[in-house]
Amino acid sequence: MEYIPNILFALALIAGIGFFTKNVKKLTRNIKLGRDVDVSDNKPQRWKNMARIALGQTKMVVRPVAGLMHIIVYVGFIIINIEVLEIIIDGLLGTHRIFAPLGSIYDFLIGSFEILALLVIVAVTVFWARRNALRLKRFIKPEMEGWPKKDGNLILYIELVLMGLFLTMNAADFQLQQLGAPHYVEAGAFPVSQYIAGLFDGLSISNLILVERTAWWLHILGILAFLNYLYYSKHLHILLAFPNTYYGKLGPQGEFNNLEAVTNEVKLMMDPSADPFAATDDSEGEPEKFGASDVMDLNWVQLLNAYTCTECGRCTSECPANQTGKKLSPRKIMMDTRDRLEEVGKNMDANKGEFVPDGKQLLDDYISREELWACTTCNACVEACPVSIDPLSIIVEMRRFLVMEQSAAPMELNNMMSNIENNGAPWPYNQMDRLNWVKE
Repeated sequence: MEYIPNILFALALIAGIGFFTKNVKKLTRNIKLGRDVDVSDNKPQRWKNMARIALGQTKMVVRPVAGLMHIIVYVGFIIINIEVLEIIIDGLLGTHRIFAPLGSIYDFLIGSFEILALLVIVAVTVFWARRNALRLKRFIKPEMEGWPKKDGNLILYIELVLMGLFLTMNAADFQLQQLGAPHYVEAGAFPVSQYIAGLFDGLSISNLILVERTAWWLHILGILAFLNYLYYSKHLHILLAFPNTYYGKLGPQGEFNNLEAVTNEVKLMMDPSADPFAATDDSEGEPEKFGASDVMDLNWVQLLNAYTCTECGRCTSECPANQTGKKLSPRKIMMDTRDRLEEVGKNMDANKGEFVPDGKQLLDDYISREELWACTTCNACVEACPVSIDPLSIIVEMRRFLVMEQSAAPMELNNMMSNIENNGAPWPYNQMDRLNWVKE
């Protein structure tokens, strides 16, 4: 009988990690649906970017209030969960505070965890107020209605509960230590929970143990549940921010890449020795598609971007098109890409790993042409993103599809391109007439 809790804990741990692993495999498969792209260059700079942006949170503090609160939650999430290691060992071996022999070091750690837990509670409360009481403009945009809003609030509630359970567990443990309960060795410093312990005055040792064990179990089960909730939440960025910043763009922002097929065609046209009437090799199959109309046409880094999106709205709040009332929202572009990718993934799950055409695509069914052409390509969204997401690259690829595959550019753009082709400039004047203004 004494081993039943250990067995139950092991089963819960295996189930939680197993389900998480299954979701990670599904996530990896979905991202790999994108086109291949070479991002193996300049590894030192990539590691530096990851350390500076993802680990160092340098782009978060551009907005000091939100940045400071986020750093508190971030540090709290990382450091407080060091105690999860002790909980796992205790749960598997049936011990209690196995790291207690560390003495003063252990006291310092537990004390630090408690102070951070309190700061996290304060920060989460501020975040909730900003979303629901102050109703900051970037949190009440149309794309944030429904699940995105619920998800943002739900994660705050989960963090509050987890921190509350941690402090409750320690408060009951502190009382048991004071009462000399067997198995509860005197260890740890409790600068916060000692003030909560007064709520348990008058409880018997058996009732205190019940409180402590209940909080302990709910805390670790809550962490395992939170781990698996990440896949369904915008908080997947907790894990993906690191690879996303590593694979972030190193070249000039907004640089337009040349298509290899077009480049080869131009080289052929410019080669005086080439035979334009030479037979083409049909063995290469269908010609490469220009641009993107669906998620499979994007590269895997862009799909990783979509899953990493934190839905913070900094990109949209900086977007000049959105500020002037246009339909474009860079955040919505990323959310739509992720939603379509999830839809494709579910399609594959239902068809034994094969995608069966469903009559839908990212263009028109999720992202409208009006949104795409509203973009000024100013790169404000890219610069504002705290985790190196590039919404502009997706917009540009979808525009490329419209222009090169469907000839569906706006009239103004078609006129400009015709003028460049015929006159060598965007204006509708013959090259011979360009200097006529001098004579006026």
